[in-house]
Amino acid sequence: MEKTELVSELKRWCRGEGLEETHSLMTIVPEDVEISEVEETLGNIKSLGRVRVRGRNFSTRLNRRMVLCECKEIVNEASVPPEVVTIDGGEAWPVIIIGKAQAAAEEFNNKLKGLLQAEGKTMEDLKTLFPGTPPPTTSTESIFQVVGELLDKTSRPADGGSYIRLRIFSGTLPTPPGEETFDHWLEQAWLMVEETECSDREKRRRLIGSLKGSALEIVKAVRHANPEASAKECLEALEIAFGNAESGDDLYFSFRLMQQQKGEKLSDFLRRLERSLTKVVQRGGLSASCMDRARLEQLLRGAIASDLMLIQLRLRERKTTPPNFLQLLTEIRAEEEYETSRMKLSATPINTPPAPENRQNAELAALKKQLKRLQQKTSNKMSDQDKKSDENFCYRCGESGHFVTKCRNPENHTKVTKDQKQSAGSTTSEVNCGVKKNAVTSSEQAGMCFMQNSSSPH
Repeated sequence: MEKTELVSELKRWCRGEGLEETHSLMTIVPEDVEISEVEETLGNIKSLGRVRVRGRNFSTRLNRRMVLCECKEIVNEASVPPEVVTIDGGEAWPVIIIGKAQAAAEEFNNKLKGLLQAEGKTMEDLKTLFPGTPPPTTSTESIFQVVGELLDKTSRPADGGSYIRLRIFSGTLPTPPGEETFDHWLEQAWLMVEETECSDREKRRRLIGSLKGSALEIVKAVRHANPEASAKECLEALEIAFGNAESGDDLYFSFRLMQQQKGEKLSDFLRRLERSLTKVVQRGGLSASCMDRARLEQLLRGAIASDLMLIQLRLRERKTTPPNFLQLLTEIRAEEEYETSRMKLSATPINTPPAPENRQNAELAALKKQLKRLQQKTSNKMSDQDKKSDENFCYRCGESGHFVTKCRNPENHTKVTKDQKQSAGSTTSEVNCGVKKNAVTSSEQAGMCFMQNSSSPH
């Protein structure tokens, strides 16, 4: 009888006798063992307290007697041994308790049996699914082993699962819209082949699905020569057909001649170096362990427009322990951001408040302009009034507002003469001065003739 069955039997027995499971245990003893000996032997376990036998039952399968006991203290699986040795040093008796682990295993066992019954299957049917596994020692171990293998199979990703689809590559030059250049496509393809957890057949299917035109013809030729060609071999054939034909040594020589271009940031130059260096290592022109040193040396040699930044980063002193690509890029980017912020700060104009003297001069100039405009308006108004008064001036009585022909006032030559003199002296009427003077003279002569005619006897 397995341990899970014994635990189930103990639970049924406790329920039948009305005992608490946390204060109960069961032991299996020979048929001739007395109750007092059982109580005395189990009483040696101090964590149980006083132990009393509450029932006995003979098992034909075990050919032994199962004894149900009640303990004063709570039965703790951590302090109760799996078996107990008798006082006389004879055969050890197994101790069965209802612990948390046993309860969880029994609950899982019941759920699994219920599931198998609902599907019309048995434990033997599950075992046939895994014929190569060694036979388990107990039923609990067999359950865990079968379920673990089942979960392991179901958790494996399917070959047709979701993945980042490669873009189309045809090998046509120039690259048509919607397609990738060969270098970019090759990087993504190598990443898919090396990092994707699927079969090589599925990798090859994905690879072929992204090809067309002459590129697809190359892969077809490879598979025609070797139907079992892997995805890696297909990529190598495509690289030979469409990649750079230069050897590793030639690529390394080109790498050593690279220089920073005009207006190119140091970080951009470093990334360009890294792409070239990666191709050198892939073609065997340089070992991967020497990448950091070669990268730093070429950066110092080719960065002709960033000498000051190289000095600030103290890269020449670090040739013996060169940083890797990510560390170097991080330091350069941080230094570039610092220089950019410093240049923005120096280019910002500083708004200084105007001096008090300059402010007073500006206010004085504004007041002068206002005064000039007022004077001009006043002079224009006065000239208009003088012009109007000259046009409506009566040369008979010396009043304004009517002409001589309509004058009914008595003659006043004194006032006329006075007004004419004032009008002749003003600067605003210089242009018409001669005309008005002639008019005054003619009017005086006409008046004098009229007076002479009126005073002469008829």
